[in-house]
Amino acid sequence: MNLNEIKQLIDIVNSSDLHETIIEEGNFKIILRRYSSYATPQATPVQVQMPSTSAQPQLPATVAQAAKVVPVSDLIDSRSPIVGTFYQSSSPDSPPFVAVNDIIKKGDVLCIIEAMKLMNEIEAEVSGTIIEILVENGQAVEYDQPLFRIKP
Repeated sequence: MNLNEIKQLIDIVNSSDLHETIIEEGNFKIILRRYSSYATPQATPVQVQMPSTSAQPQLPATVAQAAKVVPVSDLIDSRSPIVGTFYQSSSPDSPPFVAVNDIIKKGDVLCIIEAMKLMNEIEAEVSGTIIEILVENGQAVEYDQPLFRIKP
């Protein structure tokens, strides 16, 4: 699948009532998802998963499934499932998704990580209270880097 075909698929999803579609072609898989949390229409996030050719573990198909939960004493670290740029809100004018001492529920959006011009919402894997935000807005983050400390 080439870039023009992917752009055509994005246009089709944008002009339809679809919120998500998954297309698989051989070992190539693409997920097109439209997020309704953005105030203005934005480019539809596209996640591409190619087969792993090295000994490194393959990333899961969805970002929400990829967030790891690692205990640190009685706190849980929410970690980055991808490499990218960390954003606390959906736009510079919007308030942050979460702040220190906020009570969150499993599935709440914690932040956005931009990877290759794609905005990926990172969701909470557990319910609890945000104890610490470990990265700054606009900071580059690595795969598996702790982003938040949560007290369940």
